[in-house]
Amino acid sequence: MQPDRKARLLASLPAWGATIALFLIWEVSVHIFQIREFILPAPSAIWKACIGVWPNLLGHSMATLGTVLMGFFASVIISLPLAMLIASSPTISAAIYPLLVITQSIPKVALAPILIVALGANEMPRIIVTFLVAFFPLVVSSVAGLLAVPPELIELGRACRAGRFQELLRIRLPFAVPFVFGGLKVAAALSVVGAVVAEFVGADAGLGYLIQTSMAFFRTPLAFGAVVVLAIMGIVLFQAVALAERLLFPWSSSVEGTNKAAG
Repeated sequence: MQPDRKARLLASLPAWGATIALFLIWEVSVHIFQIREFILPAPSAIWKACIGVWPNLLGHSMATLGTVLMGFFASVIISLPLAMLIASSPTISAAIYPLLVITQSIPKVALAPILIVALGANEMPRIIVTFLVAFFPLVVSSVAGLLAVPPELIELGRACRAGRFQELLRIRLPFAVPFVFGGLKVAAALSVVGAVVAEFVGADAGLGYLIQTSMAFFRTPLAFGAVVVLAIMGIVLFQAVALAERLLFPWSSSVEGTNKAAG
């Protein structure tokens, strides 16, 4: 086993231990205090409920995952060029930033019904809500990275007669890679939240829809199972972004680790 892989495995052991301990305490507490299943089911009851309807659970999971991925990719495609545009000019930044703050100030649960009326009860409103939840932290972190370049690097680029576009692509953007991936990790996790919020308002499939219908018939273990699947989905997407960063930009993760150690 490679040293870095072994180090990552050892670093993950406390998290695995804490998770297993949490589920054990949960299971024992439910039995000791005789908590009713419709209030708080034991992990074993959740497992049995999910295994009993696993094809249905898998179908709803795939529906939510599709919404999450489309909303996440939309946030990436729009947020990165927007961040570069904001970082390129203080005037543009002053004009656009207030609009971004306004979009984040609007509760997405209140916006979802309006989008459904305007666009119809299809996938598009759910994708838009997912995008609106995920794109803001990505824009903010990307702009912060683009503007955090040391002044001496900018002066060096200008001394080499680099234009504004070359400065953005060859100096600012490479320096901002750790910031961008930090925003991507947050956006990946928030995409799951956005998709579920949209499904609560209007959907005929998805884990949010499954939670609502399960609780309507007091099938609490199945609703908890859907919540666990959502948590796993968010963790997997977060780790997928982290893996992409290590594979595509190995120096970025090392810089991030150095900054954390220095902090």
